[in-house]
Formats: sequence, C-alpha cells, structure tokens
Amino acid sequence: MSQNFTRPITPTPIRADVSVVDLINNYFTAYNSGRLREACQLLAQSVFQPGVTVGLSLSGAMTPTGLGISALAPLLRAGFVDYIISTGANLYHDIHYALGMDLYASHPFVDDVQLRQESQIRIYDIIFDYDVLLETDAFIRRVLREAPFQRRMGTAEFHHLLGQYVREVEVKLNRPHPSLLSTAYECGVPIYTSSPGDSSIGMNVAALALEGSQLILDPAIDVNETAALAYFARESGIPGVPGQSAAVIIGGGSPKNFLLQTQPQIHEVLGLEERGHDYFIQITDARPDTGGLSGAVPSEAVSWGKVDPQGLRDTVVCYTDSTIALPILTAYTLNQCPARPLKRLYDRRDELMTALKAQYLQAQLGRRQVQAEESNLGVSRPAVLNTTVATYPCGTPIRR
Repeated sequence: MSQNFTRPITPTPIRADVSVVDLINNYFTAYNSGRLREACQLLAQSVFQPGVTVGLSLSGAMTPTGLGISALAPLLRAGFVDYIISTGANLYHDIHYALGMDLYASHPFVDDVQLRQESQIRIYDIIFDYDVLLETDAFIRRVLREAPFQRRMGTAEFHHLLGQYVREVEVKLNRPHPSLLSTAYECGVPIYTSSPGDSSIGMNVAALALEGSQLILDPAIDVNETAALAYFARESGIPGVPGQSAAVIIGGGSPKNFLLQTQPQIHEVLGLEERGHDYFIQITDARPDTGGLSGAVPSEAVSWGKVDPQGLRDTVVCYTDSTIALPILTAYTLNQCPARPLKRLYDRRDELMTALKAQYLQAQLGRRQVQAEESNLGVSRPAVLNTTVATYPCGTPIRR
C-alpha cells in the first residue's frame, strides 16, 4: 500500500447524540476540518503531555467574544498553557467581563453612524456601550496609580499585578467565572504583550506618564524572559521525561513572532545551543504567499531556526476562523487529556533568568578564550567576529 494512504475515509451517518470527540475524530475528514482534527489529536496526544512547555500566542479580537473565559481560562486551569503572548487589546477587553460589564451579540449590518450617535461601539457583530471603555479605562488608571506599579518592569510582572487587582474585583462582585487575566494570576501563568503601547491599556499607561507615573514597561525584560522560558523547556524536571517546547498560535501578528523569536534569540543572538520549538500548531486565516509573518508556514520557520527540522511532522496549520477552532480545541483536549500540574513559570522567572544569564556569560567567556588562542596561533579573523560569534541552531559557530 502506498505510504501516501494514511487512513481510509469510511463515511457513516452522523448520529443525534454524537460527541465532540467522535465528531472530530470521525467526521472531520479532509481539508481544514482534517487539519483541525490533526491539531486536536496532536495537542491531546503529544503537546498537552508531561514534559512539554506550552507557549500560546493570541491575536485577533478573541476575548470580546467571551473566549477568554469560556475557552482559554479552562486550558490554563488544566495546566495545558504555561505562558502566553497576547495583544494588549485582548487583555483589555477581558477586563470588561471581570468588571461585570455587558457586551452584546448583534449583527454586522448595523448603521455605524447611528452607533456613534448613540455612543455604542462595534466589533463586527459585537455591540457595547461607550461607557464600557470609559469605565474600564478608569479602573485601569486607578489601579496603575498604586505603589506596586511605580517602577520599571516587564509585561509579565505588569499583567500579574493587574490580574491580582482584577481578581479582587471579581471576588467583590461575585463574578461566577474568572477572567483570563485573573486566571493567569492564580495559576502563575506569565502573560507578555509584544507591543504594550498598542492597546487601550498602553494608552492609559501613557496618559499616566503625563501625570508623573514612574511605570515603565521594558521590552528587553520580556525578550530575555521568554527566551529563558523556551531555553529551559529542555529541562522537564520529570525523571526520564525529556523536555520539549510547543508553540500554539491563535491568529498571527506580533504575538506569533514574539513567541517564535525566542529561538533565534537563544541561538542567533545569545549564541547558545538550541534546536527550535518541537511543536507548531497554528490557527490562521492569513495566506503565506504575501510574505507576512502571520501566514508563514512551519517549514519557513525552520530556516530561521524557530522550529526543529526534525519536528516538521509535528506541525499543523489550520486555515479557519479562530472563534470556530478555539472552542473545539478546548472541548476536545479537556475531554481527552488529564490535567497537568501547573508549572507556575511566573514564579520561576528570576531563577530562569539568572540561569540564562550565567550560561550566556559563560558562552561569551568561552568564545573570548577561543579568540585568544587563535590570536596566539596567529589566526586572523574579521574584526566583527572578535566581539561575538553567531551560531547555527545546532550551536555550531558560523564562520565567515
């Protein structure tokens, strides 16, 4: 039999009592339903397993739909997501629900001029009052004036502190289901924002700077912390279980790049040995032929050292709307996978950063020793290589 024949398609009528798992396994047979089946099965069988550190990137307006609470928070509580790269907008709109504000399902064919006149906001077919933005802004500014925010920090620490205040409000309001921010706070899941100025949260941070706020969000902290999370994913901490790294990508954009660039940061910039992420699962509606990162496929990421070449068989790209795929992925994996112990990577940031810095400085020292030995032997090298030596993903120095 040809190796191209993976499995026969054996159609049977769908039953009235079909389960989510049965529907996906037996009726998502081809095209993007087939890719969604593969994504579900790869997550359940390989990614959401002990020893795998899972980073999730989040773009597109996911939380206004309620998916932060309904689909993402359950994955965090089950220990399936260990760190997140999100747009600031998703975290901002997540707070509306935490504060008990109402967003409404409508339709996309409304009169936007009329909406403006009536002080209403539209996100495609979601409608809500302008006061939702104003009251959320007021809450954010009130919180960010507090003493813990008056210093330089990375966005993981910023969102952890913000999540603490959000959780306190949820408890006071007796909210039935915690938001994504407060769930991440409780589960020790660090949330990073690759472009912290590009959202209403960042806009309020900027406004407070005009009042003399000392809060500064430092992207260098985020770049190094996320690199440390990916680098030390190789150490599972479980005897006999190898450590692996997974990239689960909802949408594309800057969060996708920030998640994937952890690997070039490790091998290209820091000069440490790294092979790339072991798993790559993306839900997207972006095309690859425009050259944009949002639609870039896993094999292209291999050329950058972002994905392990040996792991291409463990990559899936499903071209569909994330609001369709995310509830399905969540329902399937919660049914098929036992919960994992929480890694609480937020609590380990300082430890991992100290270890990364030590390895980076040790590698730098080793390169200088090699350069000194080459100099003693009369080996002539270009001046640019006397300060740093880039490496291939395998760790082999690049000689020019």
